[in-house]
This record gives sequence, structure tokens and C-alpha cells, in this order.
Amino acid sequence: MLPSSFAEPQVFVAADARLVESVETFSFRSRTEQQRAMELAKTLRCPQCQNQNLIESNSPVAKDLRLKVYQMINAGKTDQEVIDFMTSRFGDFVLYKPKFAPNTYVLWLGPLLLVLLFGFGVYRSFSCQAKHRVKHEVER
Repeated sequence: MLPSSFAEPQVFVAADARLVESVETFSFRSRTEQQRAMELAKTLRCPQCQNQNLIESNSPVAKDLRLKVYQMINAGKTDQEVIDFMTSRFGDFVLYKPKFAPNTYVLWLGPLLLVLLFGFGVYRSFSCQAKHRVKHEVER
């Protein structure tokens, strides 16, 4: 028997509750499961929208994936099992924080490489200007 605070079904609502026709609700067994599903859906990117998570997106794909997250959480699956299912279906793209693995090195190290290249370019520019100044001063 569930404690009285969990007797009422919990609700999992779509991102834009103002659009009544696009709101879906799911009943969870506990508030903890609802919070887990919400946090998990926030960490998964909508494959169709690409810049929104499953909670923010109202695309049909996101709705289907929210339902899948609900079903898996309700079936007792762990967060990692849900993530593994989503990544096996859509790849690491659905993760806002992809794993640091050989196939994501460019993603993680690319910005650092760009900053280093920019810094090297600035250094070279200033050193060439300084050499040019010294050369012109010596010629005078």
C-alpha cells in the first residue's frame, strides 16, 4: 500500500501546458518517479528539433519519446537503461552531454583546438609586427 501522499496519480505534463490539444499527462506511482522522468527527459535532445530537450519540444517525435521515457520509468528501468535505449536508437546525438569517447573527441576537443589555433595566430601576428618594427627601426 502506498503512503497517502502517493495515493493520487502524479502528472507528467508536456512543455507548453497552455496548448491544451498538445498536452499529454502520465500517471506515475510516486513523485520520485515523476521527477526522475522529468530530469531524464531534460537531458535528452529532441532528434527532430535538435536545440530543444524532450520537455521543451512539442514535435511528434518528442511526444513519442516522452511516452517511451514514461513507459520505461514506469516499468522500473534505470536512468542508464533509458539512456542506453535512446542512444542505441538515435546515437549520442540525443545526449546534451555526450560521452568522452573516440567518436566524440572532435566534439570535446574541437573548441580547445580552435582557441589554441586562434591564440597561435594572434601570437604570430604580433611577433611578425614586432620583427617588422625592429627591422624598420634598424634601417633608419
